[in-house]
Amino acid sequence: MDMGDLIKMGASAFIKSKMSGDTGSGLDLGSLTSALSGLTGGNNDNGGMDLGSILGKMQGGGMADMAQSWLGDGDNAPMEDSHVTEMFGADKISEFASQLGMSESEAIGGLRDAMPEMVNNASSGGSLLDSIGGISGAISMASKLFGR
Repeated sequence: MDMGDLIKMGASAFIKSKMSGDTGSGLDLGSLTSALSGLTGGNNDNGGMDLGSILGKMQGGGMADMAQSWLGDGDNAPMEDSHVTEMFGADKISEFASQLGMSESEAIGGLRDAMPEMVNNASSGGSLLDSIGGISGAISMASKLFGR
């Protein structure tokens, strides 16, 4: 599964999320995919996301256990609103919400469902290694996460 597919999957989870409200469920998949890719550090042209950066922010923000649950094969730990704000920053959340014509609370709600889904699927069945460039990418990402 490539990063573009992950963004589409996240966009789908966002639209299905009860927390994204009526506005979220009525969003166009294409515009949401583009906005989500921009928010997650991807390239708006290909709909990717910067998984290493997201995991790094989680590690730095005291969310390492949550990240571990998303990367593992068990149940995903749930996100709180504060986690979403800490992960992306209030300015980016605000920009994301206005880009989609929704309230910040709806945007945060949708992201609470979308982010675990995207990271979980990036890592299932070993595809995380493929997405970050194999073992050397994993070592590089791990060294960033653990400050080595």
